[in-house]
Order: sequence, then structure tokens, then C-alpha cells
Amino acid sequence: MTEHIAVGIDVSKGKSTVVIMRKYGEIVKEPFDVKHTGTELKDLIRDLKGLDGEVKAVMECTGRYYEPIARALSEAGIFVSAVNPKIIKNYGTQNLRASRNKTDKIDSIKIADFAHYEWLNLREYSAMDDLRQQLKILNTQYDLYDRQATACKNNLKSLVDSTYPGCYAILSDTNPARLNGHKKWVDFVRTFYHAECVSKLSRSKFEERYRKFCKDNRYNFSNDVCQELYHTAKEAVPVLPKDALTKSIVVSAADQLISVSAVLRSVGSKMNEIASQLPEYNVVMAMDGVGEALGPQLMAEIGDVSRFTRREQLTAFAGVDPGTDESGTHSSKSNSTTKYGSPRLRKALFNVMDNKLKRAPEGDPVFEHLDKLRSKGKEYKVYMTAGSNKFLRIYYGRVKEYLKSIDQSTSEADSSEE
Repeated sequence: MTEHIAVGIDVSKGKSTVVIMRKYGEIVKEPFDVKHTGTELKDLIRDLKGLDGEVKAVMECTGRYYEPIARALSEAGIFVSAVNPKIIKNYGTQNLRASRNKTDKIDSIKIADFAHYEWLNLREYSAMDDLRQQLKILNTQYDLYDRQATACKNNLKSLVDSTYPGCYAILSDTNPARLNGHKKWVDFVRTFYHAECVSKLSRSKFEERYRKFCKDNRYNFSNDVCQELYHTAKEAVPVLPKDALTKSIVVSAADQLISVSAVLRSVGSKMNEIASQLPEYNVVMAMDGVGEALGPQLMAEIGDVSRFTRREQLTAFAGVDPGTDESGTHSSKSNSTTKYGSPRLRKALFNVMDNKLKRAPEGDPVFEHLDKLRSKGKEYKVYMTAGSNKFLRIYYGRVKEYLKSIDQSTSEADSSEE
């Protein structure tokens, strides 16, 4: 029988602490540090390949720190498994002494022990994991720019309320945002930054200038919108004066919003490009309420569904599963969700639910569940979380079934070739 040898690797920035351990805690080589350099990684690979037995190296997928050593070992033909840090953290927490001590050496031993415990269930690191990791990093950047864009938008709206109140409400929904970050209401306030830029003109003169603005910027012209803008400017009571300083403030805020929005759209486009290379892309994108923005976000945060053996594990990972509160004869019937996992995943799920509520797709089980709870008077967070839970269960079933069919097709093709 082949001996199992676990390599526990505690990853940190620029280096890792490595321990080599057989079953039942028998240490083959005491914990030692390995820098993420070509020379030291080659030495580690040589040592691991010299071991007599089946070797599996396990590490936490911490940020991007683990990638150099995971890639080096994988390319050398060594089995590597990158595990969610939370799973490692929760493993063996019953050991009170270990929970009070935390060092790189202790962590590496804990990881090696975990490797032996989950030996048959360890999922091997692959090139596909690089794609998923890139997608997740891009989603982190997307979330950052999305929050910045929201802040810039709120800032500009606040300024416009002080220079041309009512303008945003008229133009906000007249044209969708463009790939370059421009939007009609933003471009409009760059040109007509103050109500007096409109009110001091005659009605016909403003119509002429507004028509030219729409033509030059390739926006739709509407006479009704034009008249509403003019009437609003005439009735407006601006707080800030019409001068060079006010113009500079408004135009700078508009330029900042355009710039951040352009980067946001660019990152979203790259995310969609990477997500399209994942096997489950078409299945996810076909789900109701999921579009080119939310689909890649879901795939980025959920990752490889095959690592979850049950639907409940995925909902727990997302943090939309109900917690438990039981003790003796007490059993609470209504509990808060656990809220573990990625807040970005929960945000994406809530956006999917919001899309479903706006569109009200007929026959959609998730929308029907949302609508049923809403009609019963449940609170917003309650039915949105319940809908997210149901959506994830469907997501799990469809993607898992599709991936399973791909594996079966591959196996049959391999068998026919043999």
C-alpha cells in the first residue's frame, strides 16, 4: 500500500512555511521556510520528488500569495490543492490549546493534518483555477470602481442640486451609459453647469443649443425634454452662483465620474471575456436576472461549484443560509442569516433579485418565491435573502449537472479512443 505523505504549506507574502508529515502526525521534516524564488522552489520540488510515497501539497488560497508556489509545484507534476482559508480555520477548532497559539509552524502542521483528514476529497489545483482567480481579482477591482463611481455620481448630483436643481431627474434615464463612461445627464451639466446657462437664453435659442448638443454628442433629441429643461431652469433657485469657480467644480466632478465609469465598464468587459472561458458560462448567463455584469460576478465569487458536495454548502458559503439558535427546549423559529462568505457575492445576488422583481418573469420559481413572501408582508431583507437562497440552489443544480455531463462526455471519448 502506497504511503500517504502530506505537505502542509502556510503561505505568506514572499515566503512559505513547509512541513512534511505522514499519517498520525509523524513528522518527516520539521517546518522550514521557503522563499518564493526560482532557486528555493526548485530545491523544494527536488526534495518532494525524492519522497517515497504519494505526495499531496496543501495550502490556503490566500490572496495571490499562494500562486507562485502552487504554480511551480503543479507544473513540476506534484499534486497541489489550494483550500479556502475558512475551511482550514474551522478544522480542528476543538483543540483549545491550538486555538490560543498561532504561528507559521503551527499553521503548517495543521494544514498537513487537514490534508490527511481530507485526503480523498482534496481537489487538485489546475490552470482553470488561474482563470477563476483572475476573475475574482477583477471582481474585487470592479467592486472598488463601482463604489467609487457611486460616490462620484452622488457628489455630482449634490452639486447639480445646488446649481441646476431638477436637471438630473429629467435626464437621468433618457440615455444608457456608454462604454467610454459618458452619459447624457453628465455631459449636459458639463455644458450647462448652471440654471442661468439656460434661463438667460430665449426659449428658441436654448432649443437650438440643446439640439446641437444632442447632435454633437450623438444623443436623442426630444422637444418635450427640451421644454422641460427650460421650464425647470426658469423656476430654479440655485444655491451656488454662476461663476468660473462653480463651473470648475461641476466640470471637474463630471470628468471624474466619466473617468471612473469608463474604467468600470472596461473592467466589466474584461471580466466577461475571462468568464466566457469557464465551462459553466453559458449555463449561468442563461439564468433569468443574470446579465453580462452580474453573471461574471457570480462566477467570480462562487468559483468552482464542484468543490461543494451539497447545495447547503453553497448557500452557507454565500452566507444566505439561516443560522440556528437552539438550546435545551428553546428553538428559535426566525434567525438571522450567517453572513459568512463574500459580501460581494451577496451584493450580486441581491442585484439579481432586484432584476427579477423589476421584470416579474412569468413562471420563474425564484420570482414566484420572492413575490409570495413579499405579499405575506415579509421584510425586504427577509424575502431578498430567501430568494437568493433559492436562486443559489437552482444555480448549484444546473451548473453541477452541466459539469457532470461534460465529465461523462470526456470519459466516454477517452474510452472510445482506447
